Amino acid sequence: MTITPLMPVYPRCGVRPVRGEGCYLIGERGERYLDFAAGIAVNALGHGHPTLVKAIADQAATLMHVSNLYGSPQGESLAQRIVDMSFADTVFFTNSGVEAIECAIKTARRYHDVNGNPERYKLITFKNAFHGRSLGAISATDQPKMRDGFEPLLPGFDYAKFNDLEGALALIDGETAGFLVETVQGEGGMTAGTPEFIQGLRKACDEHGLLLILDEIQCGYGRTGKMWAYEHYGITPDIMTVAKGIGGGFPLGACLATEEAAKGMVIGTHGSTYGGNPLAMAAGEAVLDVMQEPGFLDHVTKMGDRLRAAFEQLIPNYDHLFEEIRGKGLMLGIKMKEPAVSRDFVAHLRDNHGLLTVAAGENVFRVLPPLIIEENHISACIERLSEGARTYSTATATA
Repeated sequence: MTITPLMPVYPRCGVRPVRGEGCYLIGERGERYLDFAAGIAVNALGHGHPTLVKAIADQAATLMHVSNLYGSPQGESLAQRIVDMSFADTVFFTNSGVEAIECAIKTARRYHDVNGNPERYKLITFKNAFHGRSLGAISATDQPKMRDGFEPLLPGFDYAKFNDLEGALALIDGETAGFLVETVQGEGGMTAGTPEFIQGLRKACDEHGLLLILDEIQCGYGRTGKMWAYEHYGITPDIMTVAKGIGGGFPLGACLATEEAAKGMVIGTHGSTYGGNPLAMAAGEAVLDVMQEPGFLDHVTKMGDRLRAAFEQLIPNYDHLFEEIRGKGLMLGIKMKEPAVSRDFVAHLRDNHGLLTVAAGENVFRVLPPLIIEENHISACIERLSEGARTYSTATATA
């Protein structure tokens, strides 16, 4: 037998973490890595945050799981907090981002069905999007690398170019239910929606009776310096998916909706065995406790500005390697110039300089540190990135 006990669907690298401390990961041989990947924007509070650790431990000793057949004081409490700080009137808790996407797709279809328009089932989505890896989620993207070998996929999606408002509007027809769009594309290349694009989609939804679904699984929950990325645009969605930072590392996601958008989601239309369990709710409460402390989001904005400014100073020194900075807040990316390859550079930083980043589309590497970083972490990042760029460029030049 040659297959590994862990199904080999990930190209796992040589980093094998066994412990985390704040903004650092420690491997099984004691090696330390500056974690500017944060579990791909998941570990918003870093590793081992005392508030989160205590909340999970206390809840685990009290009550971990009960069926959703029973009342949920824990879920009601967290849902109310999220409602109070967002556009939403109601929340469905999931275990992951992709489950939140599935809930959002179903919510949009049911909305039009109960309004007497079952033919309006198609969502307009966007090229280079990433919404997860379920059959529904890969149907909502045009990326061949995620679709290959899984067809036939779920019907009901049309694809437009991201930030091309005119192209998106041209796809609206009598079967359109709405738009599903990342406010800031993450895996696709760390590209923020332009104000004209995001605001234009909102306007089109209002004019045509469509639903605007925002995927803020990566860019929400404080990552851009505001609690929700849509706040940068002066609009609100009808439905929104969140995950990653919501649990600070504990598996948790959510689908948020207005009362109108959720009008079709009645008893029996959706469910989850583990979604909203007391242990997950305790983690979610703890994350919000920290994020709602005075100055937390201001700190994210300040650190994001400092990190971007440091990148802007660094790039001219290696202008043969780096092209531009993308993103918002502490969701940043650097686009590389060919023949440099972002995935190779990520491996070089990781293996030779102890800096963890994440590759993305369009030859971009993502920088997604914990939201609790301080000036010293930024200095350490720039030192390692600079040295990594110097040694990578030398290796490239002599290859």
